[in-house]
Amino acid sequence: MISLDKILEGVRSVGICGHVKPDGDAFGSCMGLYLFLKTYYASVQAKVYLEDNYSESFQFVACSDEIIHDYPVQDPHDLFFVLDCSDPMRLGNALQYFHAAARTVVIDHHISNQGFGMINEIQPDASSTSELITLMIGRERITRQIAEPLYMGIAHDTGVFQYSCTSSRTMMTGGWLIDTGIDFSRICDETFFLKSYHQNQILGRALTESILMMDGKLIFAAIRRKDMDFYQVQPKDLDGIVQQLRITRGVECAVFLYETGPGEFKVSLRSNGSVNVAGIAVYFQGGGHVRAAGCTMCGSVHDVVNNIAAQVEKQLEKKKNPDPEEAKSTEKTDSCGTEY
Repeated sequence: MISLDKILEGVRSVGICGHVKPDGDAFGSCMGLYLFLKTYYASVQAKVYLEDNYSESFQFVACSDEIIHDYPVQDPHDLFFVLDCSDPMRLGNALQYFHAAARTVVIDHHISNQGFGMINEIQPDASSTSELITLMIGRERITRQIAEPLYMGIAHDTGVFQYSCTSSRTMMTGGWLIDTGIDFSRICDETFFLKSYHQNQILGRALTESILMMDGKLIFAAIRRKDMDFYQVQPKDLDGIVQQLRITRGVECAVFLYETGPGEFKVSLRSNGSVNVAGIAVYFQGGGHVRAAGCTMCGSVHDVVNNIAAQVEKQLEKKKNPDPEEAKSTEKTDSCGTEY
């Protein structure tokens, strides 16, 4: 594992960024590293860049008001960290800082990440990027402020320690963070479980209109722009819908899509183990984890779902009649709970 202290030697300016539409892990890992730098490397000018379309519940984190959302033109950073992002194109407007930086570091846990930084720490077996940042900082240097966003990040990507990506190491690092005195129960309640009235309404709409396919092995639901306008919700309010679809009895794959433009849909995929949704997402120019992935697709709802269903069916058929050599090559996979 790379040493933060070693790569920070002689560095005067640092930039930190996660993927567009930051989830709990992207936000948590970025802020955990940022607070570490502010605490132990006060002489380093550190800046964190994130789009402002993350959950308002994340704002309890110390110094979250210092996050830069407008990406101004500025001098290049000596060192630029990319966290929880599997593809440079998912950096959005922060891509300019990545290209301009003297050195770049990519820290991630997505299996689809090919390592696009000058320095790379890619561990698909890790539950989250927040887990990796916790290990890099080390138990002795984790303060309560640093622990809060990192615990949130791990909790979000493990479904509060219930997804199969949760390992004994995950539980150990979670214990380190709890030992700092954080209110871990409140963090989980307010950033993961708590939903607004409108979020519950749109969830109900999605579940009510969901459809089972392939003899109950695939379930999908779609939300159109007009539905989002009616219920007064934004894309960030749709988090959790695909997970609720996934826990339908008998389902092997859950698909949730919402309209992002005329004939364009953001697609979230979840698997209960028999389907590698990362492979399906990559096929459609997306990415993610074996059990949680996403992509953007064009066409009608039926076009999108039928194309995905064809890939799911192909995988399930292969599962019945596996190729021994192919099974060996895909033996080592991740199984985390968020997308790419």
